Amino acid sequence: MHPTDLTVSAVVYHDGRYLIVRETAGGRAVLSQPGGHIESGESPEDAVLREVYEETGCTVRCGDPIGVYLWIHPQSRQQFLRLMYVAEYQSCDESLSLDDSIISRLWLTREEVEANVTTLRNPAVLRSIQDFEAGRRKSDALISGMLPLQENVDQVLATADLV
Repeated sequence: MHPTDLTVSAVVYHDGRYLIVRETAGGRAVLSQPGGHIESGESPEDAVLREVYEETGCTVRCGDPIGVYLWIHPQSRQQFLRLMYVAEYQSCDESLSLDDSIISRLWLTREEVEANVTTLRNPAVLRSIQDFEAGRRKSDALISGMLPLQENVDQVLATADLV
C-alpha cells in the first residue's frame, strides 16, 4: 500500500480567470492549480505561498481553506490528499524561471477549465473551483488543530471529501 501523498494547492481568481499551470505529470501534460508538498517545518499557508511563486512566478496572499480533497489514482491506488486554499493575487514576475515540471502558466475561466476536463491532473481541480464559487470555506481552526499535518494524516483524511 502506498503512503498518502499530502499536498497543498491554491485557487487564485483574478479578473474573471483562474491561475492554472500546465505541467508534466505521469508522462503527460496536465492542468492543475499551483501547489505541492509541504516542506519540513513549513506551515500549509507558507507552502501555498512558496509553491504558487515557484510554479507561476506570482505572489499571492493565502486566505481561508476551501476544503480537503482525497483522490485515489484509479490505476496505482495511490491516495492524494490535497488541502486547497483561497489565495488572493498580488502580482506576477513574468521573467521568473518556473519549476522544471511546469510547461506554462495560464489564466482560464471556469468554462475553459471545464472544457479541458480530460486533461485535469485530478478531479479536485474542478471541484475546488466549484466549491470556491459556491463560497465554501473551512475554518482555519480545522487545519491548525491537526498540525503538524505530516504526523496527523489520518485526522486530515477523516475531514476529506472524496473526489
